[in-house]
Amino acid sequence: MIQNNWQGKPYYSLDAYCKNTYGEKLYKIALNAGLSCPNRDGTLGTGGCIFCSAGGSGDFAVKTGDYPSVTEQLAAGKALFHTKQTGHRYIAYFQAYTNTYGPLPYLQRIYEEALQEPTVAGISIATRPDCVSEDVVTLLVNLRTKFPDKFVWIELGLQTIHEETALFIRRGYTLDTYDRCITTLHEAAIPMITHVILGLPGETAEHVLCTISHLNSIGTWGVKLQLLHVLKGTDLAPFYEQGAYVPLTKDAYLDLVIDCLEHLDPHIVVHRVTGDGPGELLLAPLWSLNKRDVLNSLHHTMKVRCAYQGRQFP
Repeated sequence: MIQNNWQGKPYYSLDAYCKNTYGEKLYKIALNAGLSCPNRDGTLGTGGCIFCSAGGSGDFAVKTGDYPSVTEQLAAGKALFHTKQTGHRYIAYFQAYTNTYGPLPYLQRIYEEALQEPTVAGISIATRPDCVSEDVVTLLVNLRTKFPDKFVWIELGLQTIHEETALFIRRGYTLDTYDRCITTLHEAAIPMITHVILGLPGETAEHVLCTISHLNSIGTWGVKLQLLHVLKGTDLAPFYEQGAYVPLTKDAYLDLVIDCLEHLDPHIVVHRVTGDGPGELLLAPLWSLNKRDVLNSLHHTMKVRCAYQGRQFP
């Protein structure tokens, strides 16, 4: 049964959550704080995960070369939304690379710089669970106290619960690390969003639904369902070009997303159901470039099937 607070969608979207909680749509501004990643600086590796571009998953972030400070990046990002008629506040999204992987004083400075911007409703920090130390959690708790009218979210790139897949994509940490991080964030009352990639090499629908089941049981607050994009310059690209990896078709992806949503706890906020691949880098699947078509097809298919989030949640 579709919930009244889902704003007419067959799942509990971020858009619905923001309208219910803050009274308006919140626009996300992707930021690049100039940080690195243990999978790139030699701590764990130098090439990153096999699907990760040179931009560290921040290809849509405001470029630091043009706008070096967080304040300047926020201003540049807001300028892109000046024609929007609904919503006047923003989510400052620290997206590129690993955004808790740096000196604590620097992290405090950039987070506070974003939170001090009057039109920023809160910050969302993309990171890895092996880079969320006790000191980082303490910092986040203190920020929430200092800015009580604003939110602080953490986004964790889990991608999959299956260790064989995690080794292949060079994730660099075990599932236990993610689980411990989630427990710590729960204890600190910090909302967390878990990234899951659909279409990973070797994974079937059953693999993905096991990941969804784990998220239900561990209690993530939000989830991002991300289509695997094959980007130029990544280590995944040769697998695709040699025929060793075949991306999902649009129909297969829609089937998989619907399966995930139907098995997902209806209280979990769905922050993403597809994702964006930068056009100049995207090798496949090219159908994903038309995001509006993907979303319209998803909503139409769910309506035809009478599908909705949590329909098969036990």
